[in-house]
Amino acid sequence: MASLTSPTFTTNTRCLQRPQNPHSPPQQPRLSQRPELNRRNFISQTASLSSLPLLSPLILNPQQANAAAEDSLSDWERVYLPIDPGVVLLDIAFVPDDTNHGFLLGTRQTIMETKDGGNTWVQRSIPSAEDEDFNYRFNSISFKGKEGWIVGKPAILLYTADAGETWERIPLSAQLPGDMVYIKATGEKSAEMVTDEGAIYITSNRGYNWRAAVQESVSATLNRTVSSGISGASYYTGTFNTVNRSPNGNYVAVSSRGNFYLTWEPGQAFWQPHNRAIARRIQNMGWRADGGLWLLVRGGGLYLSKGTGDIRRV
Repeated sequence: MASLTSPTFTTNTRCLQRPQNPHSPPQQPRLSQRPELNRRNFISQTASLSSLPLLSPLILNPQQANAAAEDSLSDWERVYLPIDPGVVLLDIAFVPDDTNHGFLLGTRQTIMETKDGGNTWVQRSIPSAEDEDFNYRFNSISFKGKEGWIVGKPAILLYTADAGETWERIPLSAQLPGDMVYIKATGEKSAEMVTDEGAIYITSNRGYNWRAAVQESVSATLNRTVSSGISGASYYTGTFNTVNRSPNGNYVAVSSRGNFYLTWEPGQAFWQPHNRAIARRIQNMGWRADGGLWLLVRGGGLYLSKGTGDIRRV
């Protein structure tokens, strides 16, 4: 049976020293002299030691960071959007057959459309998504050819077969576990949908029928594995913070508190939980183009897995 192993990371840490004043007398080393040990220093040193053999952070000194920021920002152009400042934007996608045509999703029932490659955007009204009793939060959008899908909260599913010129609302069961947070168009009339409770559903007939790909919820999985050493599993609130899919159909998700992460590959009956290999909590994880994983931590930090991070079979 396939076995998921946690990706390994390497470390390449640079130590920065403060230059000494040339007019000051040389300092003699003192065996009894120690740096002030406060709570912040202790946590920082502990985190560095615990992550030393496992992770490879991308660390830049201030001069390098500023130069890199200026270079990267010079390649970006800000696009001003006709939306309320309180709207939170959540996802964006362009039609593969027409890269100038795209859609932007957000809170407060926000769906915006562009037909000039993103230079200008206009509010898009979809009658089937307008309900006086709900203010939808549109979480995810995906296209495959001219077929597109949108999911949101409260539970709503929209489908288009003509590159977004018209959208049809697909009915969903009221018993759906959790809120839909991700959808991926996978082929003709086919898609995969994920809820924040770890349910994965697959359709091949425009969403009229869905097949469950996972046999149990993440909460049930953690109840079975809470004694297996997964740190933070007992504090799990039952929802994902983020979830991402690789091109070959593997998933990685971060727990709502960021204290551990989970992976799933097609054919497995349930999600596989993993301890995080760093002291800071995880903000988001996803897949690189080469098949490896990237990881963002709270407080600022980017880590890359060593190698591809592919699933190993035993």
